Formats: sequence, C-alpha cells, structure tokens
Amino acid sequence: MTRTADDSSAAKGARLLIVGPPGSGKGTQAKRISSVYGIPDISTGDIFRANIKNGTPLGVQVKSIVDAGDYVPDSLTNALVAERLEEDDARNGFLLDGYPRTLEQVSSLDDLLTEKGQSLDGVIQLVADRDEVVARLTKRAQEQGRVDDSEEAIRHRQEVYLRETSPLIDVYRDRGLLIEVDGLGGVDEVGSRITQALAGRGILPASERDSESVA
Repeated sequence: MTRTADDSSAAKGARLLIVGPPGSGKGTQAKRISSVYGIPDISTGDIFRANIKNGTPLGVQVKSIVDAGDYVPDSLTNALVAERLEEDDARNGFLLDGYPRTLEQVSSLDDLLTEKGQSLDGVIQLVADRDEVVARLTKRAQEQGRVDDSEEAIRHRQEVYLRETSPLIDVYRDRGLLIEVDGLGGVDEVGSRITQALAGRGILPASERDSESVA
C-alpha cells in the first residue's frame, strides 16, 4: 500500500531553521540541505530581492525602505515570509535562513505555523570557534585583496551575530528544537554531521523518505 504525504510524516519534508555565525558556511550548507531533503532554501534576502524584481506591492515597500537606508520592519518581513510559505514548493517543508532574527519574528512564525496546524521540526545551529572563524575569514580577505575586511571588522560582525541570535537560540533550546552541529571542517564533513543529527530526530533525506513511502 502506498502512503501519501498527508498520512505519513516520513513522506513529507521537514520544517527547519538554520543559524550560524558569518564564516560558518551556513549558506553552503543551506543549499545542501535543500537538495538532500527536497525542501526549498528560503532566505529573507532572496525574498526581498524577488519581490523587488517582480514589483509586487510588498516589494515596492521594501525597495523604498532599502533605498532610504532604513531597516525593513518586522511587520513587513513577517508578511513577506508568510506569503513565501504559501507557495507550493513550501507546502510540505522548508528551510528558513536568516529568519526569524528577532523575538517578534519568532512569535509571528509561531502564529503562522499554528494557523496552518504545523510546527518546526528543528533548528540547526552551526557552532564554530570564534577565533578559528575569524582567522579563516581574515586569511580569505587577505587572499582576495579585501583590505576593508579587517580582523576588527570581522570580529565586530561575529559579536553582532552573537548578540542578535542568542535570545532566539535560547528560545529554541528551551523548546527542545535546537540541533547543535560542529560547523568547522570540509563541506561534506559538516554536511554529514547535519544529516546524522537530523536522522537522530527522525528527519530523513528525501531519497530515504521516498523509499519508506511504499509499504
């Protein structure tokens, strides 16, 4: 007997978040997770750019705010993410990258998923020693001739990340959703750690879910 995505959790994708400091390889791993688990990699930056390019009403608002040099408010970011999650490819799972960034956005995402009768399956946190990441990024900046990307500037970005994300990480840790993964190492090595960690939560790659969908 064949089971459908509606009656088998194994047949649907996962609803995940990914967080990690600058230089942790988060973007690379997000693309890998999207491919392996058959879920869209959704970043707020991509959402903003797509709406601006397509001239949507929300995109027009974002463009005027960005052109003025201001930050996009939570209310508008929440609306754009909510609209994106209504698209067909996110129906059975997604990976959010760069959202939520504030506690207000956490609350908005909670409300949105509750309305859909859904919930998050996990929050992947790429953990990396700050000094090692700074050394890696400093070396890369020197090799690429990015003289403005000083060690001081790189350390500042690390501090900003820690300050902004710590409250969110604490929330998801308290909910038992946090999945800490060592983010240092080769792309495949880190990717394997993520796959193993998700498997420990019963979250399987698309290929394995497909094979389990046939009884």
